[in-house]
Amino acid sequence: VTADEGILHASGSGIPPTVKDYCIIYNSNWVSLPKNLDNATLMSLENLTSTVLCSSSEVPSGLMKDKAVVVMRGNCTFLEKARIAQNAGAKVLLIASKTRLSALSDNKTDFEDVTLPVAFISYDDIVDMQLTLGNEINVTLYSPPLPEFDCGMVVIFLIAVFTVALGGYWSGVAELKNLKAVASPGEREIRQKKEENVTLTPVTVILFVVICCVMLVLLYFFYKWLVYVIIAVFCLASTVSLYNCLAALIGEIPFGQCRIACCNKSIEVRLIFLAVFCIAAAVVWAVFRNEDRWAWILQDILGVAFCLNFVKTLKMPDFKSCVILLGLLLLYDVFFVFVTPFITKNGTSIMVEVAAGPFGNSEKLPVVIRVPRLEYSVSTVCDLPFLLLGFGDIIVPGLLVAYCRRFDVQTSSSSVYYISCTIAYAIGMVLTFVVLALMKMGQPALLYLVPCTLITSSLVAWKRKQMKRFWKGSSYQVGWRP
Repeated sequence: VTADEGILHASGSGIPPTVKDYCIIYNSNWVSLPKNLDNATLMSLENLTSTVLCSSSEVPSGLMKDKAVVVMRGNCTFLEKARIAQNAGAKVLLIASKTRLSALSDNKTDFEDVTLPVAFISYDDIVDMQLTLGNEINVTLYSPPLPEFDCGMVVIFLIAVFTVALGGYWSGVAELKNLKAVASPGEREIRQKKEENVTLTPVTVILFVVICCVMLVLLYFFYKWLVYVIIAVFCLASTVSLYNCLAALIGEIPFGQCRIACCNKSIEVRLIFLAVFCIAAAVVWAVFRNEDRWAWILQDILGVAFCLNFVKTLKMPDFKSCVILLGLLLLYDVFFVFVTPFITKNGTSIMVEVAAGPFGNSEKLPVVIRVPRLEYSVSTVCDLPFLLLGFGDIIVPGLLVAYCRRFDVQTSSSSVYYISCTIAYAIGMVLTFVVLALMKMGQPALLYLVPCTLITSSLVAWKRKQMKRFWKGSSYQVGWRP
């Protein structure tokens, strides 16, 4: 038995009429719905959610004639309800559920005479329908096909490549300053005080991946509590990240550097205003995070800042550590996307479930770049109205791009490693979107990004006869002249 998603198009009786679309689940083995509204027929909706329609005596005679009827889910089978509704003259049967919508399944062979469409709909949607459209509502059902390509993917692609390229470049700028500080003891001391970089060793890489696995499993089982912890952490981390990103830009501006003294220290006034602005941005997002019309823009800005700061701050000491990190996280991504559906009770991957919000939870994890779907389809209403790209799909390859940029600086390689790895990342993103369009299901992006970036970096190092140095990393003194 297969379950298919469709759209219930509802319109109120006002002038002009208010319209709204809602998600339905139907079984294509029982009925085929029109592909567009032009071929669909409007009918009056009769709200009978006070009954479960397990007996024909529950409904007054003539009340369902030529109407779309909505009843509550009960103990009797779906097709028993359908036969009662059909005998009473109903044109469509909607079954409202207060729990999560699931596949419609029943023994169709026992009810070959049932021909009217039967579909699941959320009870909350029925309540919203009445509040939004009033009591006199006309509805129709249809199921538009999924688009082959959504232009929102282009926006996701540009954001991802821009973030990875800029993060790698910023890391290279910081590396160059560190190299210059080596030649000056006084400047070196100042740089050490300002330095906030964290270097990952192979041991800490393995520990990091284990923590990722444990955290994802905990989120799957305790999502409704831990989601607020993640939101709080994201607000704090994105505030600091946005401040660091903007402060780096402001630091290049030679004017407006007036200072005030406080606690035997002086601080630039413009940095105080910047800190207030960054805190305000995070607070506004936290308050309006569920406002789909514009909150995604603020989340993406904060998310890009978070990824940039992470890539710049977290340093990979050598290519060996990069291979271990990217390889383990590739296995992590593939396992939690492709393997866990065979383990979970509902057959959904843990990764997709957590990203979308398990069990219909309205709170979503702020660990993704979100862009609205620009092509209207069933997915826009039922699944996710947004295209998503996880921060990990930016940060993890971004750490390799940043290492390549630092290696370029250390060995005076004219950015060949950095540019090659960035182009490889862009190709990996395109490949991800191609497979996504062909398979029409969520893809672990690292499955394509990791091989593209690792293989390209290795080929460049091999071609330049620097593989040994690239594998072990270079110290500040190697190959650099002030």
